[in-house]
Amino acid sequence: MTIGYITIGAHDVEAALPFFDKVFGAFGYERGDPEGGWAFYGPKGGSPCVGICKPHDGEAPRAGNGIMIAFKAASQDEVRAAHGAALAAGGADEGAPGYRPPEGTSFYGAYFRDPVGNKYCVYATN
Repeated sequence: MTIGYITIGAHDVEAALPFFDKVFGAFGYERGDPEGGWAFYGPKGGSPCVGICKPHDGEAPRAGNGIMIAFKAASQDEVRAAHGAALAAGGADEGAPGYRPPEGTSFYGAYFRDPVGNKYCVYATN
């Protein structure tokens, strides 16, 4: 099975774009032109992609407890860049870049929340 796309709810798609531009830009994702209330990000010429939109049911977007989206980065530098970009763009820290577990040497990750409260991990493996 392959992930085709991920959808993230936003109160205001246009207002959310600066946050996602910085975070996804930190590891090479590009944004397509918003269309029909959606904005899509993805690797140049590839997939999977991430869609930012208002929820289809018209209700307010809300973060689910225990739900997290993880993005695999190409390097520890990209992990640090994405985490830093998230915090600089108004996100909240949920775990600074580092090895998990701390004595580990193969999983290097960072955790943050977007302004709506959705939780993310960006990680690299050795």
